[in-house]
Parts: sequence; C-alpha cells; structure tokens
Amino acid sequence: MNACILTINGGSSSIKFALFEANAALPRILSGRIEGVGQAQSGFVSKGIQAADNFSKRVKATDHTAAIHVLMDWIQARLENGALAAVAHRVVHGGPDYWEPQRITPAMLEELRRLSPFDPEHLPEEILLAEAFHRQFPVLPQIACFDTAFHHDLPRVARLLPIPRRYEAKGVRRYGFHGLSCAYLMEELARLDGAEAARGRVVVAHLGNGASITAVRGGKSIDTSMSFTPAAGLPMSTRAGDLDPGLNWYFSRTEQMTPQQFNDMINHKSGLLGISETSSDVRELLVKEKDDVRAAEALAIFCYQARKWICALAGALEGLDTVIFAGGIGENSAPIRARICSGLGFLGLTLDEARNAQNAPVISADGSAVKTRVICTDEEIMLARSALRVLNLDNSKKSQT
Repeated sequence: MNACILTINGGSSSIKFALFEANAALPRILSGRIEGVGQAQSGFVSKGIQAADNFSKRVKATDHTAAIHVLMDWIQARLENGALAAVAHRVVHGGPDYWEPQRITPAMLEELRRLSPFDPEHLPEEILLAEAFHRQFPVLPQIACFDTAFHHDLPRVARLLPIPRRYEAKGVRRYGFHGLSCAYLMEELARLDGAEAARGRVVVAHLGNGASITAVRGGKSIDTSMSFTPAAGLPMSTRAGDLDPGLNWYFSRTEQMTPQQFNDMINHKSGLLGISETSSDVRELLVKEKDDVRAAEALAIFCYQARKWICALAGALEGLDTVIFAGGIGENSAPIRARICSGLGFLGLTLDEARNAQNAPVISADGSAVKTRVICTDEEIMLARSALRVLNLDNSKKSQT
C-alpha cells in the first residue's frame, strides 16, 4: 500500500477521522468517527472503498486515549507496516502565535497547554490526542492545522475587541473559527463559479452543531461571527452565542453561579437545547415545533439571528454577491435555509423553492442578484492537503523527478 495520511478532528466526546493516499489527488480511502467517548459504550463507524471498511459497532472508549488506541489498533491492522506517513490534527485554537499548519513538537504542545484558557472546551482534548498518538507512534510526524488560520489577517476594525487596549498584547482579540471549512468552501466556489466569483462579496454560513457566519471579500475573511472563542455569534446547538456580558455578574449574585458554571451553561446547556428544553438537534425540533412552542421558538431565534448576521456582514461587505450554506444544517435542512433567507429580498437574494427543497447545488432563483449555493464542506481534505504540503509527501511528484 502507498503512504497514507490520517486526519483527526477531535471533539469533546467524539473523534472524526479519514485516511487518504499521500499523493496530489489525495484519494480518500475511508472515513469514520468514534462517538460517545467517555461513555460506557461508544460507537465506531467507518465507510470506505473496501467492503471490510464499512461497519458500525460498539467499542469501549472511556476517554480520548482509549479511543485513540481503538482507532490505531484498527488502522494498524488495516495498513501495512510503514504505510502511515503522517497524522494531521484539526486544532481549534492556536492563540496569537500559531496559525500556519506545522509539525507538532513538544515545545508546541507545551505552549498550547499554556494557551488552554483561550479555549478550555477544545485544546485540552486536542493535546491529549496528539500525546496519545506520540506514545503509540513516537516517530510518526504529526501536523497541527489551526482552525483560526483563515481569519488570521482580519482587519483591525474587526479584530480588536472594545475592552482596555492592554489586553490585545495578551492575545485577547477576535480570532474566528471554522477556518478550514471556509478555506475549502472558497476553493470550491472558485472551482465552480470561477476566480472572479471567489474574489467577490461572499457570505459563508457554516451551520452545524457549531455555527458561524463569515464575510469574505477578495478571498480574505473581513469579519466573522465567532470571536475570542467559538461560543460567540449566533445561537448554536448548545452554545448561547452573543450575550449581554452583564449576565455573568447577575447570575453570580442571584444564583451564586461560579465562572466555571457560567462557562458550562453557555457552552453545553444553552442555544437550541436551552431554549427548547428538549433537544439540540434541528431535525427533532422541526418535528416537534407544531406541538411545542419551545421548539418553535428555538428554531425561530436560530433563523432570526442567522439572518441578522447575514445582513450585518452584507453591510461590512458593502453589498452581497454570493451566499454559501454548509455544515450539517446548512447542507441538509431546506426549511432552515428558507427561513433564514426569508426577507432577504432587499439584498437581492431570492430562493427557488423547488431547488431548495431538493438541496440543489444552486438554490437561488434564476433572476436572483445574489447567487445562493449549498456546498458540502470537507475539513478532512484540507487537513490532508496541509500535511502533504508541510511534509512534502506527494509521492506522485517524487516519482516524476
């Protein structure tokens, strides 16, 4: 078997993975996920080009280290010795000093550990994943791909937070996230509609469990809804999005809520789940909304805030040429897309109801001034491309020299 690149996209209770051949085309061999990490029984799902790579089974993954052992034992049995050339990790937050894809070193992990207060929801688990791989494969190259990279050069007017200036020197600023997704979607827009469209005024709506909306002009991010952490912006599955900062102080006095409890509430108990009191899943809420006002209000607030962000970012762009919907909700939920776009006719955006219902690649009407696309994002291919580039692993090019 040719050399392969493994991509790892770790969350608080799941690990997504994919395996690619290490050549310029990066053919995908398989992909999958381990879900329910930390629970008594976890799920291990894989889909691939070979029959043996297609399965769903229960495994024991009491923590991320155990989950990695399950994954790597299977990968080792699946691949020939030496076939795994590198592992590429999605790292959500790199603070002010890390944004370009680069090889993971002990010094980097130590610095990321110091930066954990920047993103306590993701960085600790991502560090554990890298360390677990190193223990099992000490000489295997690992690449960190930072999800903030696409937004690194935000204009200062968007980057600076309106708090005392001295905190900027400590790295407190707007970073933006879903950068791997944004970068892929803009590459796809250029492929589908040409370079001129990709240089135009584009709003990227990555709507999934985590949701963000980004304004892109000239191929560069000029503003984005997420900020210092991924908890900012529009409401999400369990994240609150933007809130009055005075709530922290209010709850500390009236509920004796600690900072840790407040952080847990806005990240894990708010958003769609908090408003509906029943579910964080848009699909379930759509079923319930007719009989449950809480579900209806949760969806209404989500769509209203998404629409408001699109309008705000259209103002930052001084107009709008293209809207891209992506992510689990953006790619698959026609009702949510329709509700978000409802009332955006004044921006020149008109949906075609039939196209939208079919999840067509283009869902705007023929006469719409704003082209509206649905593009399936692919963070894993961006991770693999970064590893290929950083480690110069393109075997097809080597064979030609």
